[in-house]
Amino acid sequence: MSSILTNTSAMVALQTLKGINASLTKAQDEIATGKSVASAKDNAAVWAISKVMEADVNGFKAISESLALGESTVAVARQASETVSDLLTDIKGKIVAAQEGNVDREKIQADIVALRDQINSVVNAAQFNGLNLVSGTEDVDILSSLDRKNDGTVSASNITVNRQDLTTSAGVLGTGTDLSANATLSAAAATNTGNTATITLAADADVSADAFEVTIGGATVSFSAGDITGDQDAAASAITNAINALGLVGVEASVASNVITLTSTRAFEDVSVGATKNGGATGVTLSATSIGERAETLTFSDTAAVNDGDGYQVTVGGTAYTYVAGKGETFEDVARGLKAAVDGGTIDGVSTQVAQNSSGQWELKIDNDSATSLSLARAGAADGTASGGLFGLGGIDVTTNAGAEAALGNIETLINNAIDASAAFGSAEGRIETQSDFISKLTDALQTGIGSLIDADMEAASARLQALQVQQQLGTQALSIANQAPQNILSLFR
Repeated sequence: MSSILTNTSAMVALQTLKGINASLTKAQDEIATGKSVASAKDNAAVWAISKVMEADVNGFKAISESLALGESTVAVARQASETVSDLLTDIKGKIVAAQEGNVDREKIQADIVALRDQINSVVNAAQFNGLNLVSGTEDVDILSSLDRKNDGTVSASNITVNRQDLTTSAGVLGTGTDLSANATLSAAAATNTGNTATITLAADADVSADAFEVTIGGATVSFSAGDITGDQDAAASAITNAINALGLVGVEASVASNVITLTSTRAFEDVSVGATKNGGATGVTLSATSIGERAETLTFSDTAAVNDGDGYQVTVGGTAYTYVAGKGETFEDVARGLKAAVDGGTIDGVSTQVAQNSSGQWELKIDNDSATSLSLARAGAADGTASGGLFGLGGIDVTTNAGAEAALGNIETLINNAIDASAAFGSAEGRIETQSDFISKLTDALQTGIGSLIDADMEAASARLQALQVQQQLGTQALSIANQAPQNILSLFR
């Protein structure tokens, strides 16, 4: 049935053309914007996901900048610590040269002072954007990542870079918890007297048929049968004279009747003792097989921990010497720091050494070779200001024999501190570089993922556009034909 009031065909053709035009508009928008999902109305779920990912990409770009800044800062610190290590090695060469007695130690000391000033200059200048990692003890956090969980919460991750203090600051003893119980002194004074051992010869009216052999500090005196005539007292006197004739440094022998007293004033060195009569122990009695070293000890606990700011102090002859531990240090560091402090005090006749005892405890040994006894005391307290990693550098003085000898041991500690700092900065710089590379790749992957979600397939969009244009032309013609259908009804009334 045909009707001049309702043109169904035209209505269908019009709706079809509208649909084609809508699809054509969408295809044109995709080509113009390059996106298949340009707004939330195109695909709300995909659009929301893409926006979250775009926000993460922007965040990671900021993180890349943070990592670049952090890497540069650490690189400056590493270069500085490596330079300091080289300069300390140069100082060691000067100290070794000063061990000879026939050199101009004043000129060598002047060179050491110049190198020390250069180290201070390097440490003070080693900053990037105002941040100096070779001064102070506080750690520095570098933003390294954004971590998004399944529930949508986001948290920041950091790479912590430990400062490596290479200053020469002395530190300040705190007023916190008393830590003196963690250090034990062997005596209240360091005396200048030596330690002794005795050799007692048994009563023997005639020793002419006897052979004697005495060893002390690796040296030996021996008498064959017939070398000594008389009784045990004569034998003791002959042996005493022979021991003194050896000229052993720091070792003397004295005699009273049949008892030989061996005295050692050697610092930090035990002296072995042995004696035989006719090849055996019968007829001689030893009070000890060795003479202990002459030194008092400050022994540190093998169970207590050392925290940042824990300070320890040793007083020698009324003068206090302090070392305050930094982060991550141990009692070995404390002992070596106190050694550097005491050595820097240049007390006449006083020398020091750091060692571990048989129980694994670290000890600071203090020897007194002066004319008088020196009082000793110790103290400890928490919450202090840490000493610098190169503490003791300013106290190096090679103008004297004692100073040159002490400096040789102390410079090794300083070199090791600088090397440890360089290694720590190198590891941190490598980690930051790895993280920076990962963030760059992760950002590219996220951008690729966003593109796969919302970017238009330009080849498909182009082909679809051409097809829709043809459909539009056909739809227009179909609508035109449908609109002409009522005209055919007029022919029925002619």
